[in-house]
Amino acid sequence: MRKTLEKMYALMAAHYGPTHWWPGDTAFEIAVGAVLTQNTAWTNVERAIENLKAGKLLTPQAILSCPDETLEQALVPSGYFRVKTKRLRSFCDYLMKSYQGSMRRMANVPLEKLRPELLGVHGIGPETADDILLYACGKQVFVVDAYTRRIFSRHGLVHEDVPYEDLRAFFESRLNPDVFTFKEYHGLIVWTGKDFCRRTPHCEECPLGTMLEKETGVISS
Repeated sequence: MRKTLEKMYALMAAHYGPTHWWPGDTAFEIAVGAVLTQNTAWTNVERAIENLKAGKLLTPQAILSCPDETLEQALVPSGYFRVKTKRLRSFCDYLMKSYQGSMRRMANVPLEKLRPELLGVHGIGPETADDILLYACGKQVFVVDAYTRRIFSRHGLVHEDVPYEDLRAFFESRLNPDVFTFKEYHGLIVWTGKDFCRRTPHCEECPLGTMLEKETGVISS
């Protein structure tokens, strides 16, 4: 199974090259993007982040102190802007109270303590928490998303309904625990899923289309 995962990584990397995923100028911007990308396309998140930058709102202090209407207007492109306003404020409140607004201080906390903390913040589920942990804090945690489940279930490696934590453990137990590899692998999955492994897949053009063999052992719920 390890060799299969390595082969899939190599095929996607050969097609795309380095992804440099996740985009963001600062760790805080990456964390904001992780919160805003829930239930929307990344292009919409980019527009919302540009609004925050234009309004000088891309700091935890500014997000907490500005009026609801101002923040909501900035987040309109990301969809569900009222819900995301509350979630973003909750994360910023946690960051200020626990780490004086410093992403660096937060990143210094061990993974086994930090992940439960993030999961305790309103509106932050496992995928969002792991996005922040991996990309903003440099922690050795593999991010699972809908593309991950779709691609690897279609290749017969996991069941389509495999729980998040089981799928995360599936990758973390079979890949070298390397932050760069975890980042690139997830970025390659995102790009491959977006371009090829859609609800109606384009297998003939996909970099993984050459993998005709199916693995027999799959993990399930």
